Amino acid sequence: MLTLKTINDNPEEVILKLAKKHFDAKELVYKVLDEDKRRKETQSELDGLLSEVNSKSKSIGALMKDGKKEEAESQRLFVQEVKVRIQMLEGTLKDSERELQEMLVLMPNLPADIVPEGRAAEDNIEVKTGGEAPGLSEDALPHWDLAKKYDLIDFELGVKISGAGFPVYKGKGARLQRALINFFLDKARDAGYLEVQPPYVVNAASGYGTGQLPDKEGQMYHATADDLYLIPTAEVPVTNIYRDTILEEKELPIKNTAYSACFRREAGSYGKDVRGLNRLHQFDKVEIVRIDTPEHSYESLKEMIAHVESLVTELELPWRILRLCGGDMSFTSALTYDFEVYSAAQKRWLEVSSVSNFESYQANRLKCRYRTSDKKTQLVHTLNGSALALPRIVAALLENNQKPDGIHIPKALVPYTGFEIID
Repeated sequence: MLTLKTINDNPEEVILKLAKKHFDAKELVYKVLDEDKRRKETQSELDGLLSEVNSKSKSIGALMKDGKKEEAESQRLFVQEVKVRIQMLEGTLKDSERELQEMLVLMPNLPADIVPEGRAAEDNIEVKTGGEAPGLSEDALPHWDLAKKYDLIDFELGVKISGAGFPVYKGKGARLQRALINFFLDKARDAGYLEVQPPYVVNAASGYGTGQLPDKEGQMYHATADDLYLIPTAEVPVTNIYRDTILEEKELPIKNTAYSACFRREAGSYGKDVRGLNRLHQFDKVEIVRIDTPEHSYESLKEMIAHVESLVTELELPWRILRLCGGDMSFTSALTYDFEVYSAAQKRWLEVSSVSNFESYQANRLKCRYRTSDKKTQLVHTLNGSALALPRIVAALLENNQKPDGIHIPKALVPYTGFEIID
């Protein structure tokens, strides 16, 4: 969340920047300023009374020692009255802090200056492309038909077991999944990321820390009996490793990678654009997460983008990178780049990765700081990216590599699959 200092220092700039995300922050910003003013006034009065009580309490003993019992009793009664006022102020202060917190979590992160104006995906800016789209025959099949033809994925069986959006991978389809997971993890480790294996459920504090909670869009699965949430991405548990932590500057940047299943309700999703693997309730993904200093975080973002680019290039997929406009960015992001691969049979681009810098927004919620060389503490910057999400990668691999004799596996992936063709 935004810091109170950011809002107090330049409220008009906060309002202007959030307008780029199409968030009208004016009323909320000034409510925060008013409540923060009340909080400071309460804190000031409370500090003064605590100091006075401390001074008076010390004097009571001295008065008793000097035999001034009546004066000492008067002081004691005064201290008791002041303590009642202190107790009331402490309650007021807690209420004020809670009110501030509830307002601050409703405010999105500020977009970086280079975030383009725009409301939706069509306003995103293409910044780089690579690879070539294959020339497929007129009878080329979309991945859902290829999955059925080669008995790779059973969508109907998934409906029987769980419901729509929970496919069952079989045979070489399952082996392709496992191959991609291992390929992505190995590449991340080669790039210096420490592999971790996180839980697939998190508590509310973790969801709050990375900004998934409060869940305004109802995207998270909630196990109500235990008040635990199924993770929508490994970003949540991995970043929360550093919740309530003070790191040393020499430890940064921290680089973690993790494979996990991901669970998203995707409420309201329907139509041809979500057919097959295009949009699922459960899917596999390898995530990369960085914790860095503010001075270096945008260099880290460049390195993460280059890493994802290397993955889609090795998989021989046509790809493009988009800088997201204000209206298409997430609530928590300061700057996001999306990777898309071209699905030749569907003749459309499919998003396979988002790489984002959250600056100090998540860190403030997480209370994650680092100690500088001069022993001061300040908020870290957090970053994360998909490297990569599997479903649409699989969709593009199946469609783009179909030939009369079967589906050919990219060379980089053959050591992981153990086969060169699906036939």
